[in-house]
Amino acid sequence: MASTGRLVETWMASGRDEEIAEIVSGMPPNLDLAHACQTKETTEISNASITLLDVVKALGEYLTSEEDELRTKGVDLLSLILSRTPFERLNRQSGTTPPLFDVIAIVILSYQLCPVRVLTTFYCGKLDDTETIIPALKGLNTLTALPTCSPDDAASIVQAVFVHVRMKALVHSVRFQVFSIIDNLMARNRDALKQLGKAFIAGYITLAEGEKDPRNLLVAFAIARVILIEFDISEHVEALFDITYCYFPITFRPPPNDPYGITTEDLRKALRGCLSASPAFGPPAIPVFLEKLTAGSPTTKRDTLETMSLCFPVYGSALARISARKLWNSLKLEIFQPTDPLTEEEALKTTQALVETIYTQEEDAIESDDDVQGLARDVCEECIHILREPEKNQAKPAIKVLCAFMATTPSVSRYTLSQAIPHLVKLFLNPDEITNRPPILILLADLVNAARDSMPSEVTDATPIPMMPYKDEVMGIVSVGLKTPASRIPAIALLRGLITTKKLLSDPELGFVVHSVDEVFQDEEAGNDDFSDSAILEILKTISQTAPQHLEEQTLPMLFSTLPDQAPPRDAALERIKSWRVLLALKTLCVHPQLFEILVIRLTTKVDLICLPASKRDAMEDTEPEAAYAHSLLKTIADTLVAKVDAAHPDVSKYIERLVPSLYNLFFFSALQPELAIATDHRLVRTAGDIITLVTQCVPAQRQASFVAAILDVLSSGKMQGFAEGLQKLPADTKLLLFEETASTIQRNLLALLAAGLVTAHEEVLPPPPSLDAFLNNVLSWSITHADHYLQRESAWHLISSILNKHADRATTFLEDKIVDFWPKFIANVEVSVDQRRCALQAWVWISKALVVQKHATSIRFTDKLFELFGDDAISWDAAKTLGDIASGDQVLTKRNHAIIKILHAQKFVNGILPRIIAGAQDSRKSPHEQTAYLVALTSLIKAIPKTTYAHQMISLMPLLLRGLELPDFDIRADVIDTFLAAAEGDTSDQSLVSEHAPALVVYMLKNSMAKEMPSVRVRTTALQYLAVLPKIVRYDVLHPSKSTVLCELAKVLDDPKRSVRKEAVDTRTVW
Repeated sequence: MASTGRLVETWMASGRDEEIAEIVSGMPPNLDLAHACQTKETTEISNASITLLDVVKALGEYLTSEEDELRTKGVDLLSLILSRTPFERLNRQSGTTPPLFDVIAIVILSYQLCPVRVLTTFYCGKLDDTETIIPALKGLNTLTALPTCSPDDAASIVQAVFVHVRMKALVHSVRFQVFSIIDNLMARNRDALKQLGKAFIAGYITLAEGEKDPRNLLVAFAIARVILIEFDISEHVEALFDITYCYFPITFRPPPNDPYGITTEDLRKALRGCLSASPAFGPPAIPVFLEKLTAGSPTTKRDTLETMSLCFPVYGSALARISARKLWNSLKLEIFQPTDPLTEEEALKTTQALVETIYTQEEDAIESDDDVQGLARDVCEECIHILREPEKNQAKPAIKVLCAFMATTPSVSRYTLSQAIPHLVKLFLNPDEITNRPPILILLADLVNAARDSMPSEVTDATPIPMMPYKDEVMGIVSVGLKTPASRIPAIALLRGLITTKKLLSDPELGFVVHSVDEVFQDEEAGNDDFSDSAILEILKTISQTAPQHLEEQTLPMLFSTLPDQAPPRDAALERIKSWRVLLALKTLCVHPQLFEILVIRLTTKVDLICLPASKRDAMEDTEPEAAYAHSLLKTIADTLVAKVDAAHPDVSKYIERLVPSLYNLFFFSALQPELAIATDHRLVRTAGDIITLVTQCVPAQRQASFVAAILDVLSSGKMQGFAEGLQKLPADTKLLLFEETASTIQRNLLALLAAGLVTAHEEVLPPPPSLDAFLNNVLSWSITHADHYLQRESAWHLISSILNKHADRATTFLEDKIVDFWPKFIANVEVSVDQRRCALQAWVWISKALVVQKHATSIRFTDKLFELFGDDAISWDAAKTLGDIASGDQVLTKRNHAIIKILHAQKFVNGILPRIIAGAQDSRKSPHEQTAYLVALTSLIKAIPKTTYAHQMISLMPLLLRGLELPDFDIRADVIDTFLAAAEGDTSDQSLVSEHAPALVVYMLKNSMAKEMPSVRVRTTALQYLAVLPKIVRYDVLHPSKSTVLCELAKVLDDPKRSVRKEAVDTRTVW
């Protein structure tokens, strides 16, 4: 007791938090555990060594003091201690032999009474004291949150609050305590509050009236919602309406750095919860809604419309039916004369909610269209009348209203279709309306789409199809519309709505659709453009997913017959365009397994005919058209495969037997026949490699084993027989020794095909060659010293990188040799030619990438070596750029290719080298050339990594990036500006990191946007794009001094010779 008194006296003098902590926990601050265990002076309230009664005794003289300050502090200390005391202690007696002492309400304390009851009486008594009301409310807030607070306590508390608390005299933080008390009681003692009846509701109305603080309003709205739903409010409807609807609509805008984080949307949702809580609010609310719709801003209108949609179902069908005409007249203005598209959309949703509210309850009673009366019938008739002139502007909103009706009730939906579809069909067939057929078809397409969207996601045979009674009529006008160029696009749009409606069209009808669309596609006089082709292909693609046999029987024969077996001549531009159009169609349509198989057979046959002609060609003959055509055929297969792989089609893997061997056969045979020059084109080899990669990456490990072993056998022994089987018989006595000096360039290019099949191998399927180090060394040495085409070198590096990534732990000798021998011999050696050093540097990049993506320990040694070249005048920039190459993604080391990739490897790499790059660029002791290399490294790295990895360093990066805009390399300048654009995403004028550099950025961007100073179109375009972003992320007062200069300079850019630059200049000038 003595120690408790000492702590109370200390707190009364100092107000420190430490004394409260000691009273509650008994553990002096900054005391180690051993010492605490030996301390006997203070112990815990939670273990009952210090009781609540001890605290009250120590506070006795302060609680009854005549001095206002002491009395206030005494009550405040008791409340603070209560807020930190475990509630279990408040469920027991306060002591074993509690004496009586003269402290207002606490004098009645005895062991027979619960402390919560005593404390409740005490605090309620303190509410009529203006000096102690605030700490008393704190204490009551704590007590009401306890499970031991009884219904009698709750009634006493709320009555005392209603009698003594005057909200207007309290600051917002104290009012929050009051609302929290009511909220706690509402959550734990709701029945006790209900027993108070009208007195509680009247008292709460008085408390809540006039509240303006957002945090308090959130609690007040929550309390009001419970009252409206669960209490008898019949005698207080008007008063409750007044204290809630006075806040509608919410216009609150959160202040900057709001500590509570309350948003406008939070308040809107809470208020809507109140407004939609009781049907009693309906009659007074409707006039308020109509008033806000008439006089409000667009934001207010949208808020009102959203609230109405939420309230109508609660207010009930009777009120909705009575107010329907008034509501429709207001909603109609927002639909037919909208202020903006968002408001129009919300008005349509509100109309839906209104119609649903009126007709949902009487749905079972409506047996025919004649039974639909009231608003739905009136609005339909009004819209049908407007649709008599489909070409007028009002027709579009009218059809939107009818489309909105489709998502209401089944009876209204049926009635709407029964009125609109026959009317539009009749209008289409009217000879006097021939010129209006396109808009009629567009309106019909919108209605059909709405009918489709109103159906459930799962459609069974028992599901009613809204369009079923009208499909024959609509199909008839679609057939007519497809035959006229002016109405063809709208007819296709309508047709798309029909075929995407589940179970609407039968299989023969889908076949008729395919036939009709095919006729349009192949009609040369139709003058189809890219848009119409795209629309036609979209229809055929949709049908191919459910009925591919129709495309197999009709569309594909038509397309393949149009595709020539031989390449069009150089001067046959029209024929070439037709071929491209057909190939685009095939690529789009043949994703389905059944159709893709036909595509592979037909296109590979054409490739064989082109690459392996029956007669020998003249050596002087131009082979470019044939090579380009064959490349287009192979590219079509590759692009279709990409779509299938993205869709995870299981049939892709089977083409490791059906397609891959024939490709190897074709290219191996062509490489051994010098006179067959077409299939040796490096473009064809690269595309064939892409196909092989796409197929093999989908093959499971078991099926990959024999295929990978065969490729390794070809690389080591050159034996092709048994591996590249196909139409052409390979010479039995010939070997394909790619790494020999006698191999031709054409033969060496074939490494791309072999590497394409290896880079996708699973780790367990790709056994290291008998001598892994020797194999990797041979391939690497060959790529540097013997490869004579970039395709060969790139394929070799891909092969090395893939194998090394999957077997790095077994290649330690190889890695050590590269650092000790390869680096000084080929890269650091200034006597080696610059081209060869650059080539070796690229090989180093692929080795480093293989290690970096798996966070291999050796990767740091490889990347650190690159910094040694920053002082080399010959290749310093090349070395600097490789840091970005290592961090960037690629198509080889990917999860699809089963590479070993560790999570956050890029972040680890960047965090390791970015500080070093920044320090090097800022180090004045380094030569200007070396500093520039660090700048190049910085721009290359940042361009290759996501914003999140460098955003925290943006303040220190900004000056360096600005220096990068002065480098003579145009690509680097463009990369820097791209970095600025990426960094600007998500920035606001209040939190922008570039504000202090804004004037300099304006100058740099203007300089780089002038054609006379910047030849690069890319730089000029990106500079203008960033110039347009600046006003959005920098405050107006910062940019205003530059405004006149920017507008003047941009006027000169409007004369740029490139149209794309002029367009950006116009957009940027508009922003400024």
